[in-house]
Amino acid sequence: MTTYREFHKRSIEDREGFWGEEAKLVHWHKPFQRVLDYSRPPFARWFVGGETNLCYNAIDRHLAARGDQKALIWISTEVDQSKSFTFRELFFEVNRVAAMMASLGVKRGDRVVIYMPMIPEAAFAILACARIGAIHSVVFGGFAAASLAARIDDARPALMITADGGSRMGKVVTYKSLVDESLTIARHPPKKVLIFRRGLDPKMPVVPQRDVDWSSIQDNFKNVEVPCAWLESNEPSYILYTSGTTGKPKGVQRDVGGHAVALASSMKRIFCGEAGETMFTTSDIGWVVGHSYIIYGPLIAGMTSVLYEGVPIRPDAGIWWKIVQEQKVAVMFSAPTAVRVLKKHDPAYLKKYDLSTLKHLFLAGEPLDEPTHVWITEALGRPVIDHYWQTETGWPLLSSIPGVENTPLKMGSPSFPVYGYDVRLLHEATGKPVPDGEKGVVTIAPPLPPGCMSTVWGDDQRFVDTYFKDFKNQLIYTTFDWGIRDRDGYYFILGRTDDVINVAGHRLGTREIEEAVSAHPNVAECAVVGVSDPLKGQMPLAFAVLKDSSKHTSAEEVMQTVDKQLGAIARPRAVHFVTLLPKTRSGKTLRRSIQALAEGRDPGDLTTIEDPGALEQIRQALHS
Repeated sequence: MTTYREFHKRSIEDREGFWGEEAKLVHWHKPFQRVLDYSRPPFARWFVGGETNLCYNAIDRHLAARGDQKALIWISTEVDQSKSFTFRELFFEVNRVAAMMASLGVKRGDRVVIYMPMIPEAAFAILACARIGAIHSVVFGGFAAASLAARIDDARPALMITADGGSRMGKVVTYKSLVDESLTIARHPPKKVLIFRRGLDPKMPVVPQRDVDWSSIQDNFKNVEVPCAWLESNEPSYILYTSGTTGKPKGVQRDVGGHAVALASSMKRIFCGEAGETMFTTSDIGWVVGHSYIIYGPLIAGMTSVLYEGVPIRPDAGIWWKIVQEQKVAVMFSAPTAVRVLKKHDPAYLKKYDLSTLKHLFLAGEPLDEPTHVWITEALGRPVIDHYWQTETGWPLLSSIPGVENTPLKMGSPSFPVYGYDVRLLHEATGKPVPDGEKGVVTIAPPLPPGCMSTVWGDDQRFVDTYFKDFKNQLIYTTFDWGIRDRDGYYFILGRTDDVINVAGHRLGTREIEEAVSAHPNVAECAVVGVSDPLKGQMPLAFAVLKDSSKHTSAEEVMQTVDKQLGAIARPRAVHFVTLLPKTRSGKTLRRSIQALAEGRDPGDLTTIEDPGALEQIRQALHS
């Protein structure tokens, strides 16, 4: 048995040999001619000339051996329903949706925006896109109409797929009304909108000629079989938008072949998921974790995947563990915020259920604090593996790799660089490697391994400028996260280096929230910073200057403006009103100093501040 260090070393020193072997984990309709083409740095093309299909790898190739095995189990504590689908049943559902989409004019290479709750039809739609070679762009259901419109305009979809409504904590969220609003704002709305009715919004309005009812056309395509589109490995599979430091969301573009190989490899090496076992990932399909480890990863591995619509504490704080017991879950994946929520509840809920099938729990999405890591490990009596990655990487970047070597876990640490990733900790100013025990920026020396983003959708230059220009005289990918490595080689993630905040694992650009706050008619300017929060990791905090202070403007009004622009996910913890913001003499807002004051820290070097009274106002506002 090889060691982790030997495995990782080979993945960096013999990239082509290493990934050529890992590529045997997936089906290739046409073999690739080259493992890696890195002739145009930093753009890496993997498995060049090879043809494959994500849907085929997730469903079709399992039909002979495990057609009657459950592939997808849907459990909703919101509407108190559950359903399951074998691989064969999933095959027919996905083929039917693929035929429906084709009948609505969707072709290979077209974009399809999916704005849906956590229901099986969302999974069918995603896999159907992969089947016919359409590019899916799933938008998280918590985003408001303006955010949805921005993503529609960037992707320019041929079709939009939605539902009448979803449910969160027992309250109906009317998806279709948000879609209608977004399409009045969008400059490039799709010609057709396909709607799955759940009966949650009986008064749902319908736009003639544009809106198509799912149930009215699905019967036309019973038991139909749609051939897979065999895609060259580097064709795009999907676009997933992520927040950046500018207001415009970035479309992370993923390929087909590298994505399939990375997921198949990670399911075996990292998550240790075996065909026939069950995986329960508690994320949402609107996030990268949902793409990689609810939809594609487990199915590619021949596993049963649990799709859960609900929250961790409803009907009680034992619901997840009840699912583990009843579905005999072997691999579970969640987020630190969810565990911190559960930590507030009676530990008896954990002890109530038989968790003997569970091999390990994986946590990712934000830094995992040591006390939470210790608590959940002791409560479960199972290994809890903290690992770290991003929307951009598509699969883990730092993790323990139990499928290669069972290395000891350190509480609060995502362990080591994953194979394929040449991770460097660099000094932010000099760009030189930092010694053990010193804080540095977590970077990756390119080429990025298979499965990582191939570019920013429609904007190669933005890909280069955003991710590879932070360090002078060296082309290196930055994660925008601070990290530290101890003398045993274990990494610890310390938070962001840029103006993106991590709210319960969801990345939000402070610029996006500032634009939403400024949409209030009486707000002249504002500054938003992320401040540490014991439950969610970080929360946005807003400081606003009013145009007319004689007009009464409440914090709640401003928050409602944010809800309308971005969605409640971006709502600040508080809005404080000041008469001026602290700025340098050149006009740059001192966000780091504001953040330091909000967190009770020293605001740092203020020699360049234009008016020291501005910072005093921030101080007073925080203590009022």
